[in-house]
Amino acid sequence: MNESLFPTRDARPRPWSRTRPWTGVLADDPAAITTAVTRGVSRWLEDSGFATLREFKLGTGRRADVAGISAQGLIAMVEVKSTPADYHADDKWLEYVPYCDAFSFAVPPDFPWKILPSTCGVVLADAYAATVIRPAPLHRLHAARRRALTLRFAIAAGQRLSAMVDPRE
Repeated sequence: MNESLFPTRDARPRPWSRTRPWTGVLADDPAAITTAVTRGVSRWLEDSGFATLREFKLGTGRRADVAGISAQGLIAMVEVKSTPADYHADDKWLEYVPYCDAFSFAVPPDFPWKILPSTCGVVLADAYAATVIRPAPLHRLHAARRRALTLRFAIAAGQRLSAMVDPRE
């Protein structure tokens, strides 16, 4: 199946340039880069019609960096990598693929993205926007797993909202 959840060009183009400076982000600070890329990819998913959660915990105990669910119930997961060393040191992303309809890596503009597996999508992102470099292949989830993930997503979102409204300090 050569179907993709996202087209190579976003439905709502966002101003984004590989040459735009990393405003407020230190290029040698992987944590700051991860924060910026996570923000940009979350904005992109939301602009694409997804509700998002960061650090979404799966039933396996693993946490996806960003998970999104569309109004049609499609589930996307994105693993953020700030440097090639970060990518090479971590293979837990393989455990996320069976829990989503589409899986992508989100990386900063200067990341050598061709080192990422060709079976996954690639999104370049900064703190403000993102663009699809390689579409994520679509592999539809089984209905029972989709239902379980949708409930998990709803409960996590509700709990986070409740904690913001009433932190119970």
